[in-house]
Amino acid sequence: MLSAGLNIVGFSWITSPAATELEMIVLDWLAKMLKLPEDFLSAGQGGGVIQGTASEAVLVVLLAARDKVLRRVGKDALEKLVVYASDQMHSSLQKACQIAGIHPENCRLLKATSSTNYALSPEFLSETISQDLTIGLIPFFLCATVGTTSSTAVDPLLSLGKIAKSNGMWFHVDAAYAGSACVCPEFRHYMDGVEEADSFNMNAHKWFLTNFDCSALWVKDRSAFVQALSTNPEYLKNKASQANMVVDYKDWQVPLGRRFRSLKLWMVLRLYGLENLQCYIRNHIKLAKHFENLIAQDPRFEVVTPRIFSLVCFRLLPVRNDESHGNKLNHQLLDAVNSTGSAFISHTVLSGKYILRFAVGAPLTEEKHVNAAWKVLQDKATSLLAESL
Repeated sequence: MLSAGLNIVGFSWITSPAATELEMIVLDWLAKMLKLPEDFLSAGQGGGVIQGTASEAVLVVLLAARDKVLRRVGKDALEKLVVYASDQMHSSLQKACQIAGIHPENCRLLKATSSTNYALSPEFLSETISQDLTIGLIPFFLCATVGTTSSTAVDPLLSLGKIAKSNGMWFHVDAAYAGSACVCPEFRHYMDGVEEADSFNMNAHKWFLTNFDCSALWVKDRSAFVQALSTNPEYLKNKASQANMVVDYKDWQVPLGRRFRSLKLWMVLRLYGLENLQCYIRNHIKLAKHFENLIAQDPRFEVVTPRIFSLVCFRLLPVRNDESHGNKLNHQLLDAVNSTGSAFISHTVLSGKYILRFAVGAPLTEEKHVNAAWKVLQDKATSLLAESL
């Protein structure tokens, strides 16, 4: 309410010094909570910026990476540029490639399988890069994910980062969902290898009690943003900007105008504090673990991928081991549960199987709600299985 009521339009430092300075401060705070490398802090060549969404974050880093490589190899090489990620990467990367002019056939979404719990295989990546180099293409951008959308898989950042570095590629880490959990020491290891990254993103509006929109993005070299995204018309010129004394966030994003988003994040960090935020995350993971245990006790169901954070991927096992029947059965179960209005579950497809997804993430969720949702699932499953006999 404060952020909206103040109606600050903080696109450059001169329009609102407070909005710019506060954004730098709170993103340094959050970076330290996540134990990000010092290169990402505003005191050096890098720094943080709040984007609207992770989709905007991946777009601006892709544009910065594209322009950086084209300055080296020549602007006519655009059609040779190749982007790499797991096929579990959020679809925002494909959209970013479309906007940035990367040829669709040069967006390599590499198949991730159950053998790696749907994480990107470094060996498969190396092999694909070698093949592309052989035919004269230019690998320039690698995106890894900490907590994929479908199953919260975690890509091996350290191995992937070393591959990116040895090939002169920009390495971006998308931790939109699971980044929040990494403020807890026991989950921080999922970010091991982030020191190899050129940029890192997490959404405070997903699992960090901050209202939409607030997507935190850090970069090691802010000049890459400025060179790719800066415009300097006469009506925006001012002494502070021209003397390079200040940060103008308009040069770190796609639009010119921007809201006072940092005030929202400042409120959350000040009101809750690190300890309360850690308790909040831990409680959700504990509730998801409880749901996972309930599934394990019912032989009609299976947990499909190991639960890492607060998302459980599961399914109702098909009768007679018939996979096509199993997919239909789980689709029916999803519709039956959601039509009750007492619970809402979503789905994905992994290795051709239709999978149900139970996510704990609402501030008021308690164990009784998880138990009630499980009761609805069991009752609907009983009815569907009786019908299919």
